[in-house]
Amino acid sequence: MQQTVELQQRIAEALSNIHIPEKPENLYDPIRYMLQIGGKRIRPLLTLMAADLFSIPDSDRAVPAALAIELFHNFSLVHDDIMDAAPLRRGKPTIHQQWDSSVAILSGDRLLIMAYDQLARCGGDRLAALVSTFNTMATAVCEGQQLDMDFEQRKQVGLAEYIHMITLKTSVLLGAALKMGAIVSYATETDARLIYEFGIHLGIAFQLQDDLLDVYGNPRQFGKKPGGDILANKKTYLLVTAFEAADAETRVELTSLFTAKDPVPENKIDAVKAIYDRLQIQQLVEAAKQNYIDKAFSALDNIAVDEARKTPLRTLAQNLLHREA
Repeated sequence: MQQTVELQQRIAEALSNIHIPEKPENLYDPIRYMLQIGGKRIRPLLTLMAADLFSIPDSDRAVPAALAIELFHNFSLVHDDIMDAAPLRRGKPTIHQQWDSSVAILSGDRLLIMAYDQLARCGGDRLAALVSTFNTMATAVCEGQQLDMDFEQRKQVGLAEYIHMITLKTSVLLGAALKMGAIVSYATETDARLIYEFGIHLGIAFQLQDDLLDVYGNPRQFGKKPGGDILANKKTYLLVTAFEAADAETRVELTSLFTAKDPVPENKIDAVKAIYDRLQIQQLVEAAKQNYIDKAFSALDNIAVDEARKTPLRTLAQNLLHREA
C-alpha cells in the first residue's frame, strides 16, 4: 500500500503544479474548485500503477498521461452533473449550483482542453497510440452517457444493453487509464490489451457493486441512504435483472412502483426491495459481479510480467471490490 500512497501523492502534487490562470475568474475559479474537492484519484493512479507494472525507464513520463485521464474525468463529471441536475459532487455543491450552468459548461470544456495539453506533453513515439486510445475512450464515454439518458425514457432495458452502457460510460475510462500507462512503458500489444481488459471487467464489477450497495449497503459505511436509485427510477443491474427474472404479474407490479406519481419514499423502497428479495436478485447480481471479477483477474494473470509486480494492482482491485456492505 505504500507504493499506492506515494503514487497518489505524486498525482496530487502534479495537479497542484498545473498552471491555471487567474482571469477570467468565472472560467478558472470553478476549475480550481473542482480539482480541490478531490476524490480518490483512482483513474490516474491506475495509469501510474500500469506504468510501474511494465517498468518504464523514467516513471515521471507517465504523469502527464495520468493527469490527462484525471482532467478528462473531471470534465465528464462537470457535464454529467448538469445533465443529471445533481446538487452535490463529493459532498460539495456542484459547479452549476455554485455558479450556473453556462459557467459549468465552459469550465468543463476548458478542463477537456487541459487534458489534451497534458496528453501532448507525453511526446515521443508513444504519442499517436496514446491519442488514439484517449480519443476512443472519450468517444465511448459520450456514447455511454447518451445511452444512459436514453434508457431513462424507456420502460425496460435488457441486461446486455445495460452492460454495454456501463462499459462505455464507466469501464472504458478505467481500461484506458491502465492501457495508457502500459503504452507509455512500451508494453507489448498483447499485454496492453490484457491490462485494458482487466480495467474493463474491473469497472463493470465495480458498477454492479455500486448498484448492490444502493439497496443493500450499510449507510454508515456506504455513505448514502439506501434506495436512492430506486427513488430516482434509475435503471440499475438489479432492476434490469428483476424484470428479466419476474413473471408477468410481478413485472406489472414493478412497473406500477416505478411509474407511480409522488409515492411515499420509504414505502416504494420497501416494496421494490421485497420484490428483489422474492426473486433473489441480490444473489443473482452478486454472482454476476463475481463473474466479472474472475474475468478481470484472469486477464491480469495472463500478463507476461513477474507475479510479484502485479501485487499492488491486485491489492487495489480487491480493496475497491470488497468495500463493507
